[in-house]
Amino acid sequence: MFTIHLNQLKFHGHHGVHDEETLVGNNFEVSVSVTFIAPEKIESLADTINYVALHHIILGIFKKPVKLLETLALDICDQLKDYDRRIKSINISINKLNPPINNFTGSVGVSIIKEYEVLL
Repeated sequence: MFTIHLNQLKFHGHHGVHDEETLVGNNFEVSVSVTFIAPEKIESLADTINYVALHHIILGIFKKPVKLLETLALDICDQLKDYDRRIKSINISINKLNPPINNFTGSVGVSIIKEYEVLL
């Protein structure tokens, strides 16, 4: 098995429960690890998972506002798994970089690990 990592991806999105978040938006940082079943030899892009395609999928999901980071994380997992049936697990962390919390410096976030049965 191999794991593809997309680390510290930066996105702007309109996710959140507060009006300010849905109107102005916020900056997010996403890290994703995708573990997949691979052949003995990897000699072409078809033998692996295309990280450009993974980024494109995540970018598309970020364009559709949702209220909760948990929903966003699950949507990303579901769509990445739909992209390639060789995926064994997905580990994702999403951080909201400027949460609307008074007197708060830092970020907030969620993480999920989803494991799948691979039927080849």
